[in-house]
Amino acid sequence: MKKKVYHLSTCDTCQKIIKQLGIGQEFEYQDIKSEKITNSQLEEMKNLAGSYEALFSKIARKYKELGLKDQNLNEDDFKNYILSEYTFLKRPVFLIDEQIFIGNAPKTVTAVAEALKK
Repeated sequence: MKKKVYHLSTCDTCQKIIKQLGIGQEFEYQDIKSEKITNSQLEEMKNLAGSYEALFSKIARKYKELGLKDQNLNEDDFKNYILSEYTFLKRPVFLIDEQIFIGNAPKTVTAVAEALKK
């Protein structure tokens, strides 16, 4: 069973969710600030999520700073921004077997908890 979480160790929300779910060493942890996401890791996430846009955080500070909300971004743009700057990945991202769970919405956290019970 594959279990991995992409997170930021400095993000209180990420840490709270990890603690709330009670996950431990059965997960592989990747702090996306200190260990950049590779192209193949992003491809794997995209294949599970269906698009790069699903993985892209539109609440990142840089999204506003760079004026991206006023641009018509395509899939290549989303991919390149995520690869160039960790802050653009919506987080945390949980991979459990062939399932992906993106972000910190309560329903997402509940879905991760359900997946862990199986």
